[in-house]
Amino acid sequence: MDAGKLNYKLLEELLREYKGVEDERVVVGPGIGEDAAVIDFGDKYLVTKTDPIVCVQEQIGYYAPIINANDLATMGAIPKWFMATVLLPRDARERLAREIFRQMDACCKTLGLALVGGHTEVSFNLERPIVVGSMFGEVEKEKLVRKSAKVGDSIVLVKGIAIEGTSIIAREKAEEVLARYGKDFLERCKNFIYEPGISVVQEALIARDFATSMHDPTEGGLFTGLYEVAKASDRGIVVYKDKIRVYPETLRLCKDYNLSPYSIFASGALIVTTPKERTAELIHRYNGEGVKAIEIGELREKGGGLKIIDAEGRESDLVYSEKDELIRKILYVTD
Repeated sequence: MDAGKLNYKLLEELLREYKGVEDERVVVGPGIGEDAAVIDFGDKYLVTKTDPIVCVQEQIGYYAPIINANDLATMGAIPKWFMATVLLPRDARERLAREIFRQMDACCKTLGLALVGGHTEVSFNLERPIVVGSMFGEVEKEKLVRKSAKVGDSIVLVKGIAIEGTSIIAREKAEEVLARYGKDFLERCKNFIYEPGISVVQEALIARDFATSMHDPTEGGLFTGLYEVAKASDRGIVVYKDKIRVYPETLRLCKDYNLSPYSIFASGALIVTTPKERTAELIHRYNGEGVKAIEIGELREKGGGLKIIDAEGRESDLVYSEKDELIRKILYVTD
């Protein structure tokens, strides 16, 4: 199999067949489009998530807490405790281990997380370090955000798309980007992970009193994220392509490397569904916090399918792919 997400039909089959024991305290278990698991812990819910960082090397220790914290926040939970399994290649130097831990520590302090444990080893057959994060947090039961979007709900995009992807391209193709556009452009793109930033924790916590669902699109980009929202909510969607915010730097790099900005790593964006009558209030709330947000579409009946409408009014099917274009064309060429 090629690098990237597992085929969703195979994954659905595996999740149906292999579930372990039944536990009535499991409120949300595994499923396509579900961001985290939820377990009943009495007066609150424990929310937990695990996610690996395998496609980046620079700042890998910074990525790991954020990517996992984002998924908890989309459930309305406050991330609190982080664990990490750090796997290093055999040719790694001691300074690499120190740097990864320094990055994790700095990120955890920024997010208010305790680093509570994990595992570290030097492993065989690795070309680059891998950090597998596990995040734990909690939420009051009445504030849990489920995937319960309804027909007619608005789809709101918070910030813009391909923030993470823009930084990855700049870091992986640094010499070429430097030669084409100069140092200022290169550094600006590399620093997209900080500004606009790949964290959506605060953005998700702003939305939790409005949201019928939230999702942070990651591997596969916005279009994959929208598909996962529709799948988890058992709804159709219509999205207006010209409403989607794409940064100028992203457009330039995607054109250079023949990539679609809608189909590459999108951490830093947040998809929120909210009742139509509350959409303006939510966007106003974001604007008051200095965060850009815009309505890009709405939920429809499942039979209506998943549709994209372009600026000329032409309708096409939303194309879902488990294989992020960056993986196929930049990181691990499989074409």
